[in-house]
Amino acid sequence: MRLNKWINQKFLQSISTRIDVKNDYSLKSQQSIKLSVITQFFPPDYAPTGQLIEELVKQLGQQGVDIEVFTSQPGYAFDSHTAALPVERMGRIRVQRSRTAQLWPGRIRGKAVNGILYTLRAALYLLRAWRRSNVLLVTTAPPFLPVIGYLAHMLFRIPYVCILYDLYPDIAIALGVISKHNWIARLWRAINRQVWLNAKGIVVLSPAMKQQVLANCPQVADKISVIHSWANPELIVPIPKQENWFALEHKLVDKFTVLYSGNMGRCHDMATMLEAAQELQDEPIQFVCIGGGAKRDELIQQVNELGLLNFTFLPYQDKQVLPYSLTACDLSLVSVDASTESLVVPSKLYSALASGRPIAVICSEYSYLRELVAEAECGGTFDNGDSHALAQFIRLLSRDRQLGERMGKAGRQYLRSHFTPKIISQQYLDVLQQAILSDDAIAMSQSHTK
Repeated sequence: MRLNKWINQKFLQSISTRIDVKNDYSLKSQQSIKLSVITQFFPPDYAPTGQLIEELVKQLGQQGVDIEVFTSQPGYAFDSHTAALPVERMGRIRVQRSRTAQLWPGRIRGKAVNGILYTLRAALYLLRAWRRSNVLLVTTAPPFLPVIGYLAHMLFRIPYVCILYDLYPDIAIALGVISKHNWIARLWRAINRQVWLNAKGIVVLSPAMKQQVLANCPQVADKISVIHSWANPELIVPIPKQENWFALEHKLVDKFTVLYSGNMGRCHDMATMLEAAQELQDEPIQFVCIGGGAKRDELIQQVNELGLLNFTFLPYQDKQVLPYSLTACDLSLVSVDASTESLVVPSKLYSALASGRPIAVICSEYSYLRELVAEAECGGTFDNGDSHALAQFIRLLSRDRQLGERMGKAGRQYLRSHFTPKIISQQYLDVLQQAILSDDAIAMSQSHTK
């Protein structure tokens, strides 16, 4: 009995020691992270990816990570005459902004050229500043930016992690911009494979995006982490429309309001919403579209041609206005075009959850969004093109306000349990720590073999 007791004590001491060592090593790794984030968009720009990155780096900074962000002057849906500080400090975060180009704004070739120019500036930045970091976080804003991570790894042996917001060239192919067998598409995919194979971590925003990456490069299965976008429920708090200055200012209080807030781009289904609005045009229901994008002008033209009076179009709103604009509605609308399913993820979904309003999602029957909405019990999902079902759902909520209230509360609670900045930033921190640990392990292995 004494022998067994002694063995058990030694075993428990051994386990405790291992845990302490692991925790100490993890803490040491966390404190030693010197992170460079490279992304074209960052506040005060309106781009959703930039706002997400800002919240992420603030959370990581609070957890002891030293961060330098290399970004561009505002250029996305922003007054090009307004400049932000070229260098800015926010606690442990240093933000450096390069110049921005505004060639052919709003057009695909303009975005491509402007993205290439920013990528070249990012390369020059790394040549000067690579010693200041021990891990890179690169986004797909612009889409070919992860090449910078690959070059930094090849030249300076810096480990890098990629955040894949959008999957290119797959999106360009789905939208008919280039063909699947075009030499640009083949070259782009070849470059993607090299970038992904050499990355220490790959972050995608949905399970469907993970499957799409694996279809193109199955060898990176162990590197991929599915980390959702998020919203801050402390910033976006439900406000009754009668007490909401934004709703009062735009005369939205007395009508059931359906809100689409964000990019109206080529990857979003605007047609289903338009047809539903046409069916509901004689009812006290107002559609409000806030934002910009390639389909915005086309949608306004169609609304005018149809003579619809149940639409209000507003520009992108400053971040400090979002808590009011996002809650100045009775239903939030999210849409993804069927052709780009699994290639993009609508970040507007998460802010809609935070708003405490029910959500209607237009997507393909295979979308992961259907499972998420069903699990959260926060609204309804509708096939692309099924405008009648969407109109019926809007009618139902306009007549049963308590149902909408229950859905909104359920969605907000689901967000608080799964998709807050604190929860998501910890998942990113784990990926960054693993990138550094695996790089250290490789370095140690190479030193032992010499």
